[in-house]
Amino acid sequence: MFNSMNYVYEVYKERSFSKAAANLYISQPSLSAAVKKVEEKIGAPIFDRSVSPIKLTDCGRHYIKAVEEIMDIQNQFETYMTDINELKTGQVAIGGSNLFASYILPPIITKFTQKYPFVKVHLIEANTPQLIEQLFHGSLDLVIDNSSFPDTIYQHHLYTKETLLLAVPKAFPSNEMASGFRLTIEDILVGRHLKKETPCVPLAFFKEEPFIFLRSGNDTRSRADKICQAQSFTPNIILKLDQQVTAFNVCCYGMGVTFVSDSLLKHMPNERDCFYYKVHGSHTGRNIYFYHKQTKYVTRVMEEFLKVARKQSKELMQIQDNL
Repeated sequence: MFNSMNYVYEVYKERSFSKAAANLYISQPSLSAAVKKVEEKIGAPIFDRSVSPIKLTDCGRHYIKAVEEIMDIQNQFETYMTDINELKTGQVAIGGSNLFASYILPPIITKFTQKYPFVKVHLIEANTPQLIEQLFHGSLDLVIDNSSFPDTIYQHHLYTKETLLLAVPKAFPSNEMASGFRLTIEDILVGRHLKKETPCVPLAFFKEEPFIFLRSGNDTRSRADKICQAQSFTPNIILKLDQQVTAFNVCCYGMGVTFVSDSLLKHMPNERDCFYYKVHGSHTGRNIYFYHKQTKYVTRVMEEFLKVARKQSKELMQIQDNL
């Protein structure tokens, strides 16, 4: 009944016999015959072929659920074998947004692969809702993000802390009015913005300036809204984007003011045509976590990756302390 489950599952994923056959490197008639044989053993159809794309029947949904349970058991055993083989094989799938996939994860992955060259690392870039969905369904092992995932579903591991700052193009006239609050990229690299004696800029200085915000649903957008609301400040938002990196790059070209994290600035230390400002409010600080699903078996590969990440975080903090 389950001898050809891989064939059935490929058809289920692709919703097409022709696409599934191509993926499996067999002919479509051979695949159709194999699936038909399973259906005859069950005594009921798995797929409704009267619609396009094809879909599962009620019996088919139960069959696929059983297949996924079998595959999960197989994966757990394969994971166990990877563990006892001392990481001479194995893989791990890590997800992150554009910021993390471009700047935070690459040095961590490099150090991990240097230590464990036979372990394959898959890096997936997506937005936070997509990452959560993939983590929930098991296609990702770990996700790094600065949003809060539900504690009842996900286990979190602190990577580091970050602070939101205001980035303002140097050509904007508001910089003159706010000159006593200005910070440079060098100030950010040495952590001057984290010192208590560094003053916070009033947002009112920038009431005439255009702003670039992220779209609703993003943690940075939510925090930016709360920071502005706390000062009864209504920004002139001229552009809404999906990614913090994109918003910062647009800001650097002089289009508008934006909120940016110090973790991004520390990984882009080259000179930028911006001044930076410390902003008052409890919503400026947040944690960056690695997440995995509570019910997922934590493999040794995952454990070792998290160890490398923690070591990387400590090294970065020590470099900052020595600057």
